[in-house]
Amino acid sequence: MNKENQKTALSGVERVVPELRFPEFENDTKWNRKTIAELVKDNTLFPQKDGNHGNIHPKSSDFVNKGIPFIMASDIRNGKINYSKCKHISKKQADNLQKGFAKEEDVLLTHKGTVGEVAIIRKNEFPYLMLTPQVTYYRIKKKNKLSNEFLRSFFLCDDFQKKILDASGGGTRAYVGITAQGNLSINLPPTLLEQQKIANCLSSLDNLITAEIEKLDHFKDHKKGLLQQLFPAKGETKPQFRFPEFKDDGDWEVEPFNDVYSFKITNSFSRDKLNYEKGKVKNIHYGDIHTKFSSHFDITKENVPYINLDISIDRINKDNYCKEGDLVIADASEDIDDIGKSIEIVNLNQEQILAGLHTFLARPIDDKIKLGFGGHLFKSNGIITQIKKEAQGAKVLGISKGRIANLDVYYPKDLKEQQKIANCLSSADDLIQEQTTKIETLKAHKKGLMQQLFPNSI
Repeated sequence: MNKENQKTALSGVERVVPELRFPEFENDTKWNRKTIAELVKDNTLFPQKDGNHGNIHPKSSDFVNKGIPFIMASDIRNGKINYSKCKHISKKQADNLQKGFAKEEDVLLTHKGTVGEVAIIRKNEFPYLMLTPQVTYYRIKKKNKLSNEFLRSFFLCDDFQKKILDASGGGTRAYVGITAQGNLSINLPPTLLEQQKIANCLSSLDNLITAEIEKLDHFKDHKKGLLQQLFPAKGETKPQFRFPEFKDDGDWEVEPFNDVYSFKITNSFSRDKLNYEKGKVKNIHYGDIHTKFSSHFDITKENVPYINLDISIDRINKDNYCKEGDLVIADASEDIDDIGKSIEIVNLNQEQILAGLHTFLARPIDDKIKLGFGGHLFKSNGIITQIKKEAQGAKVLGISKGRIANLDVYYPKDLKEQQKIANCLSSADDLIQEQTTKIETLKAHKKGLMQQLFPNSI
């Protein structure tokens, strides 16, 4: 054992080094691993009032339109505080609840309900914030060798995120108290210069990702605007915008859903009767419609489970197998915005597939609807508004076949106009997908970089 290792062993301090280090720091002292409690004890970090944040139980009448932001864990997402959605309290009320506030440059960490979200209170945002018992703040004194930007970055690295999630116990009641937070370890470069270099590198990536997310939001807003202009509003028979060659074609057709689509029978196979490894027939589960399937379903681009081979499907009529042009509609959701969410099947690649649990399968009648048009039609405001009105339930919302059957469906008679609309909106979808992929690639790059810039636990 060399002298450095002997000294390390005697001191009881673990020393670690990341896989990737900037050239100018390669010969510097190795990183230190300490617990947050050690840093707090050394007056490096200050969670507010031992992390309890006082006895904060404001009534709904305590909130005001303008005042001190009252930050919940749900107000911190993607490294930022969402001030547009947070509640506010008056300065007087805040003083009654607790003296002392989070201030500019404090690092925030959510530790209750939503665990592990991180943000910094930036300069010129607010002079101080009020925090709930869901959020701890860490304030760094200038005399200590710790950068708040580095601390933010470290809190976001995989190693720390895994530790704090493990400490939380998971579930809807996830919680990490100040003692548990203090027991978590932090890997610390020896100099502020190296810390800042790491933080600047990751912040540059964050800024790039943020810019690309803003561009994605712009594309989504553009698509939303197109949907509003290219389809009639409820009660109207013509859209706000029409392609020049169809301006004189008159009103769109307006018919009840069951005159345009016919329902087919679906199955009720639960997840335990499905698998992703082998089978002959695939199955569309309503949960996948809500979470991952594109509104224009191309089986070559989607990961769809098989029905287990030991499940008998012999009695299922061939007419109830999905066909291109069919709509598969989810009949239940906890979110009003997702009730009646649907996909249009545009490519089956000659594979067999069934619509499953909590879905309706609807097939166009007499070729009234052009392939690709239906998926966009059921994203239009006129249809969505009707579906929301027909939804029933409290915690879980549902919609019946009978209620869907009575929806007003509007479409141009000319299939060429339908195709033109579908092509326009699909081009917008392609832009959105390309931008989404670009953002995912950047995030993956950042994740890989963080794994190299921060040492993993021994």
